[in-house]
Amino acid sequence: MERIEEFLGVVSGYVWGIPLLVLIVGTGLYLTIRLGVLQLRLLPYALKLVFTKNKDKDSKGDISHFQALSTAMAATVGTGNIVGVATAVVLGGPGAVFWMWLSAFFGMATKYGEAVLAVKYRIVDSRGLMAGGPMYYLEHGLKQKWLAVLFAIFGAVAAFGIGNGTQSNSVASIVEDTFDVAPWITGLILMVFAGAVIIGGIKTIGKVTAFFVPIMALFYIIAGLIVMVLNFDLIPAALGTIFSAAFTGEAAAGGAVGAAIRFGVARGVFSNEAGLGSAPIAAAAAKTDLPGRQALVSMTQVLFDTLIICSITGITIVMSGLYTDSGLEGAPLTSAAFGEFLGGVGPYIVSIGLIFFASSTIIGWSYYGEKCFQYLFKNPALLIVYRVVFVGVVFVGATVSLDVVWSFSDVMNGLMAIPNLIGLLGLSGVIVYETKKIVAKIKEEKEAERLGNGSDPLKLEFYLR
Repeated sequence: MERIEEFLGVVSGYVWGIPLLVLIVGTGLYLTIRLGVLQLRLLPYALKLVFTKNKDKDSKGDISHFQALSTAMAATVGTGNIVGVATAVVLGGPGAVFWMWLSAFFGMATKYGEAVLAVKYRIVDSRGLMAGGPMYYLEHGLKQKWLAVLFAIFGAVAAFGIGNGTQSNSVASIVEDTFDVAPWITGLILMVFAGAVIIGGIKTIGKVTAFFVPIMALFYIIAGLIVMVLNFDLIPAALGTIFSAAFTGEAAAGGAVGAAIRFGVARGVFSNEAGLGSAPIAAAAAKTDLPGRQALVSMTQVLFDTLIICSITGITIVMSGLYTDSGLEGAPLTSAAFGEFLGGVGPYIVSIGLIFFASSTIIGWSYYGEKCFQYLFKNPALLIVYRVVFVGVVFVGATVSLDVVWSFSDVMNGLMAIPNLIGLLGLSGVIVYETKKIVAKIKEEKEAERLGNGSDPLKLEFYLR
């Protein structure tokens, strides 16, 4: 077993090596240029869509803009926000946080592009529900079904590991350490909770995550803001350290700038999943009139996940200074950093945050895995079997060691990105075309709104005709 784990570790190192990271960031940079830095130009409008009531009720789709975003957020806001960021700072130094920010900025364009294609090439399945994602835009858009099949295989396998068993294992471990609760009890509770949500399908998942995700995110964000406000004087020095270390490699493994870049980008991608092709599966289920409208909502996921939540973790760790000589890493480092500023309550905040984050990841990834499974096996009756097995793995993951499963799933997760990025680059022209349509639509709506404020009704009617 140890040899298998060693082998998988080597394979994972190659899969998540410099070439893939360059391809992920390069795709984001390419789309950023082709779309005219859309993630800045249309961010205010995107945020308005997130926080206002969905007006596309009559459009095709299963869930609202916000529910689609919440489902994707549920899957991405997980252990990476607490464990991944801490690991990046230890191995890459504080400068890794800067490269995490930069990759997230370009990742917003990538996430936008994924969602555009997911909605444009989605289909209605035999149950009358939307099905979309890389599988469908690789087959129907790029006309490369073999790439679609590869993605679906990688996604279906990764869902049971990184999206399920390893998450429940993390929850069980931290609950046992913090609250002295046996792993089997935690596993049982998680299994019942996940089963109640997952068996109901995407509409139930969307409703639960729309309620659950904002609460868990606000809980952690508020705790982080309390740390920032109470220690405001330490923030300038922490930011200065992050920016200077990004180009000097200070406190990075071997003192190399390359370490800061590698671990910052890798952990950022692991957290927000921009380029992996998972989130557009949820975006495809949204009720929307144009692909670009839902894509703008999906784009904000990277903002919330990495530029806000991961930043809170990273800045708090850098402010504490514990990343240099404490010998801690992962969740214990984040717990110690919060404890440094909030006393005994700090580790409890991190523990509760990790419980929420990992539990939500299970729910979000259940939908991703199901859609990949559905693409490979068309029989609707098999989906019930899939859901039952998925729920069972939640309990198994909480009660056994999953080091090998984690490594194997990590490889599958990375391999998902390759066909997806090929699809994004090959269909970039479609993304640009759909972007022109949504930009024109936004201008039209703004003009109609302007004319509607106190203008002649006949004039407005003529304009809208």
